[in-house]
Amino acid sequence: MSVVSQAPAATVRHDWRRDEVRALLDLPFADLMQRAQQAHRQHFDANQVQVSTLLSIKTGGCPEDCAYCPQAQRYHTGVEATKLMDTEQVLEKARQAKANGATRFCMGAAWRSPKDRDIPKVAAMIHGVKAMGLETCATLGMLSADQARDLREAGLDYYNHNIDTSPEMYGDIIHTREFQDRLDTLEHVRDVGMKTCCGGIVGMGETRHQRADFLRALANLPAHPDSVPINRLVRVEGTPLAEQSELDPFEFVRTIAVARLLMPKSMVRLSAGRETMSDELQALCFLAGANSIFYGEKLLTTANPEADADMQLFRRLGIEPMPHCETSGTVHADIAEDSCAA
Repeated sequence: MSVVSQAPAATVRHDWRRDEVRALLDLPFADLMQRAQQAHRQHFDANQVQVSTLLSIKTGGCPEDCAYCPQAQRYHTGVEATKLMDTEQVLEKARQAKANGATRFCMGAAWRSPKDRDIPKVAAMIHGVKAMGLETCATLGMLSADQARDLREAGLDYYNHNIDTSPEMYGDIIHTREFQDRLDTLEHVRDVGMKTCCGGIVGMGETRHQRADFLRALANLPAHPDSVPINRLVRVEGTPLAEQSELDPFEFVRTIAVARLLMPKSMVRLSAGRETMSDELQALCFLAGANSIFYGEKLLTTANPEADADMQLFRRLGIEPMPHCETSGTVHADIAEDSCAA
């Protein structure tokens, strides 16, 4: 019997201590990878990756000052502000995404928070995408409790609202909203029964200690995010972080592995920054427990690997896209009783 099959089940906890998380990040690389792979296989098929597509339905002009973001109106990044897309334009993009193999369609708008008059327009998009048989996700900024309810009633499955970084470092990156504002929106989303998509960005100059605090903040939320996007900073000319040194690739893999250990039942997604990752680095991330990617030519305003390149990498690694019916919750074939055939 393999060591993996003998491993104790990964425990879902919400009371991680700082020293525990730091100790995981400090493990010898091979030991950390083994533990992450064990936890991953206890809850998921290690050879399946969930595929999502992200579309910017309203680009640029954001009044916030997030130091990493090319959509902030105060930075000169060449991103032009646009109006909210028409519903039919969005639905055509969703049809293309589904034809290309995506099972989840995510819609992002560069708002600090949507106005109440915007919600019915986004609701129509959600309803149309949902009718195609795709999972729906949106990221629109901060939400009120009523807005969260309205989006849920429209059929929204997931709401993305990242905490971005550790509570300690947050004020160095963003000054136009508080860390608590992030938590309040997540609470509104959970309260109406929507699933949360919540992660952040690494490589913004944080220390390993701060990276541990970022992961700990995610893992100690009242409910683990259903999806945890881990972004590697995309250094965009014109933003305050344009000259930031690139994060060591092994440190990025460590972050993925510890996210898997702390949140064993969550989807861990490779998000922004994948365009500059080698195939070898992505393979290490999948080995560390990443099991979701954004698929398509763009992530809001930054480049993403071409779809053909992703499928070629999947074939080389023996990975298959995760079926739509298996993208919510535990999916390991030996564990899940309520499989697609049930």
